[in-house]
Amino acid sequence: MRRWNGWGDEQFNLELPAQGQSFLADRLGPGRPLSDARLESVLSRVPETRLPADINVDALIDTSPEARVRHARGQSLPDWLAMRSGEFGIFPDGVASPENSLDVQKLLQYAQSSKVDLIPYGGGTSVAGHINPVAGDNPVLTVDMGRMNRLRDLDRESQIATFGAGTPGPLVESQLRAQGYTLGHFPQSFELSTIGGWVASRSSGQQSLRYGRIEQLFAGGRIETLKGTLNLPTIPASSAGPDIREMVLGSEGRIGLITEVKVRVSPLPEKESFHVVFFPDWHKARTACRKLVQNRTQLSMLRLSNAIETETQLALAGHPHLIGAMEKLFSLRGVGEGKCMMTFGLTGTPRQCASARKEARRICAEYKGVYTGTRLGKKWAEKRFTMPYLREALWQLGYAVDTLETATDWDNVDNLLGLMETNLREGLKSREQSKSEHTHVFTHLSHVYGQGCSLYTTYVFRVADSYDETLARWKHLKNTTSDLIVRNRGTISHQHGVGKDHAPFLAVEKGELGMLAIRSLCSTFDPEGILNPKTLIE
Repeated sequence: MRRWNGWGDEQFNLELPAQGQSFLADRLGPGRPLSDARLESVLSRVPETRLPADINVDALIDTSPEARVRHARGQSLPDWLAMRSGEFGIFPDGVASPENSLDVQKLLQYAQSSKVDLIPYGGGTSVAGHINPVAGDNPVLTVDMGRMNRLRDLDRESQIATFGAGTPGPLVESQLRAQGYTLGHFPQSFELSTIGGWVASRSSGQQSLRYGRIEQLFAGGRIETLKGTLNLPTIPASSAGPDIREMVLGSEGRIGLITEVKVRVSPLPEKESFHVVFFPDWHKARTACRKLVQNRTQLSMLRLSNAIETETQLALAGHPHLIGAMEKLFSLRGVGEGKCMMTFGLTGTPRQCASARKEARRICAEYKGVYTGTRLGKKWAEKRFTMPYLREALWQLGYAVDTLETATDWDNVDNLLGLMETNLREGLKSREQSKSEHTHVFTHLSHVYGQGCSLYTTYVFRVADSYDETLARWKHLKNTTSDLIVRNRGTISHQHGVGKDHAPFLAVEKGELGMLAIRSLCSTFDPEGILNPKTLIE
């Protein structure tokens, strides 16, 4: 069963090895875990529903306390603190579970006539506050799309697959693989996130270098709005004015509920492997990374960890004998302290993979990269979707972990990375109640483009003596660093979306006229502001 107060399956735990615990304690000090609330205690605090009865939708809506608790929060650190403390604040008044577009139409009509706010819910994996209800006079109805989870059609000639919007990643791939195809979209939230949520938040998968981000994969679909049904035909390319498909991408539930998603799929590859190279320093590693992508080397994935992330990953890996042997090899090849780890993927026919591997190794060798083969790459592939479970392991030891991500041009990468990491590393020392506290900060380039790349920064700090002070520490780190990002040529989000947490920073990136256009789009479809209010735009 899924955890009610954290990530994923409650039967799965990601253990932190002993050397990993020592590594963190040396840098942050020993953790002091906070006590967790019990589900029974939280259920007793759920108020009576405010939803008015309606014979047309009553059978679709669950107003039980447990359903409302399980749909009240996403997976951001503030959500985590609310769930673990039991202090949720606001709960949805009910959870609807439509099975088709007609059911969604009924729910929209009900919301409009009864003045009910609607929040679309995919996998509940948002880390930016997308699905959180806000305080207000209107009752709140969360719409769980989870029953709309099937492959409805597969056009083999055009390679277009049609899915219900609530289909989670594993079901997307298993249903396609049975037919000999793949979507190739693998965000870290793959276990729980849904295809409709990917479109609504402009998601990016780990192998987007081969398959494309969701905006390249999204071919069309169906959106139910308060004004009627919006159908997006699957046209391969068009110069017929603005692209309505692009208006839906990243709309985050503000213009309607996505019920059907049509995506461009690919035949299953004949071969796939992941390889690891270590570089002696960041400058050589980053330059090799940029050259690989700008030369259009046929890689399916390219990820580069900076020196601190490399050190951290090796310490937390739990394979001391293998790591020790590798360290000896590195020292003989001039790769020691300050080394950076690159992981790249090869996907396609054997001939394509062999050619790309040869070219990748040649470029890496130019920058003194030490190629280590596929052993570490296999271990990365085995654990690629389990990293969200690390938060549970760290929490039990008294540590909080969160991430910040952005994207910028290559000429600004080192500047922005330095600003972000310095602010996070030194941020708590400026606060009166946490001057002696340290933050462990590390970064990797998660997605690369000819123009630039994404920066994905993780920060770990000790929880405070209370939930309130722990949240205050997070707010200070998150808000000051987010402001630095948008004022230094970075996007407020490369892959997590805007939600409510990033909405205050969006105007710096979009500008006054850009925000006017976004508000006008939302108000055209939802003049009363009942669809996911305060998400995307404040």
